[in-house]
Amino acid sequence: FFCSAMVRHNNQVPNGHFHKDWQRFVRTWFDQASRKKRRSIARKEKATAIAPRPVGGALRPIVHAQTIKYNTKVRAGRGFTLEELKNAGINKKAARGIGISVDHRRKNRSVDSLQANTQRLKAYASNLIVFPRRSKKVKAGDAEASALSAATQLTGKVLPIVSKTTREKARKLTAEEKKDDYSVYRELRKARSDARLVGVRKKRQDEKDAKAAQEAAKNK
Repeated sequence: FFCSAMVRHNNQVPNGHFHKDWQRFVRTWFDQASRKKRRSIARKEKATAIAPRPVGGALRPIVHAQTIKYNTKVRAGRGFTLEELKNAGINKKAARGIGISVDHRRKNRSVDSLQANTQRLKAYASNLIVFPRRSKKVKAGDAEASALSAATQLTGKVLPIVSKTTREKARKLTAEEKKDDYSVYRELRKARSDARLVGVRKKRQDEKDAKAAQEAAKNK
């Protein structure tokens, strides 16, 4: 490349190199069809190896995502807490053996999550068919022969989690919201702060009332 005229201002002088062996850096994907077939065969072999267990793996709990941006969404967690297993009447040591994931580090921060995951465990246990380890030696809790013959391998996810979203209906603006100094951001921040500090404020008010009652009793 040859530049007959100098560039204007403080710009770079053209020095393009167009004789590189660029063919060596091109990524091809000619084995796409064969890799697709290989993955399909691997999935079938895995399903056959773990049969009659579900293909989707162990049962996972319903948890909320992190941060304010994502905490309204639910997803599958690492494992059920020991309290959830206890409420569902499932032994924590036997849980992994019947396809239930356990996370001893996770804690229940709300009653709603505890109840939701307890119901999830009970629903799973009601549909569970436990095969005996030895066909000639049936233990307590193992399924009957009729249930074993009718059992089929689950191909999809175990009790798939569906995130429910509620849409707010459109409405007209109020007289307060039409003012120039009204800020939606400020209102949201205030509502969030009020919800977060409700316990602290209640405790402070109770202490204030108790102190006032003591002073009133002394004055009598």
